[in-house]
Amino acid sequence: MPMLHPLPPLAAIRVFEAVARHLSFTKAAEEIGMTQAAVSYQIRVLEERFGGPLFLRLPRQIELTDAGRRLAPAVTEAFAMISEAYAAAKGGVQGTLTISASVTFATMWLARHIGDFQIAHPTIAVRMDASNRYADFSREEADVGIRSGMGQWPGLSAHLLVQGDFAPMLSPRLAASIPVREPSDLLRLPILDADDPWWENWFAAAGTVYPTPVRDRRLGMQAFAASAALAGQGVAILSRALYAMELAEGRLVQPFDLLVQSDMAFYLVYPEARRNVPKIRMFREWILREVGVNLGE
Repeated sequence: MPMLHPLPPLAAIRVFEAVARHLSFTKAAEEIGMTQAAVSYQIRVLEERFGGPLFLRLPRQIELTDAGRRLAPAVTEAFAMISEAYAAAKGGVQGTLTISASVTFATMWLARHIGDFQIAHPTIAVRMDASNRYADFSREEADVGIRSGMGQWPGLSAHLLVQGDFAPMLSPRLAASIPVREPSDLLRLPILDADDPWWENWFAAAGTVYPTPVRDRRLGMQAFAASAALAGQGVAILSRALYAMELAEGRLVQPFDLLVQSDMAFYLVYPEARRNVPKIRMFREWILREVGVNLGE
């Protein structure tokens, strides 16, 4: 049967994908192993076949045209799926899944559960990059990310994982050092990251004025504050969902039932154009199911 939609030259499409990803003829040429002149020629061939420009040639850079922006994600997804299918057919190996995750989520949740994903999908190797810096999916090797935010990142699909409800927590030993009957009693103890706006929000919800305590120990990251709280060094304001195990095991105490909802939450994100890549689909299905089971959703 004749093809209803003839394909453009595949060599030119391959070059287009690399140039669109790097926004650089030079970097695309280095990646593919071609000269810059050959890359420019393939782009001209494609644009002539297409009937219009796919890139804007500016004095010191290039940009995708509107048509190029529509084409690039679909081409990237197509090449990713071909790569995955080739690897699977060659040896059953589905490649490496690179996860860029915030330090707190990577430490307090993902590291504890990722082994279950690897058991369920033994042909996928997992590499985890724990950093609070957002990965640039167009220029880095990250396949998926786990970010803290409001769930809106242009060009990315976002799936809610963990709501940001929070409350003060401390070790049982520190809790036993003074009577903690009222929220204001917490102010008699060392407060970890006292300038975190969650503290003021929680005390306001509790009906208590929150003067920034003098006995402040600044750690700058929820995972670090949790570690200090577990060691009895002070009171931390933490996301309950991420520390359910520590609370259940009695290693942390939440002295008051009051939980305050943050407008920040943890989300699974990945480029919209790569939603059907097998390893991304498998991880998405696994983690959404896993957080539902472990967090009681």
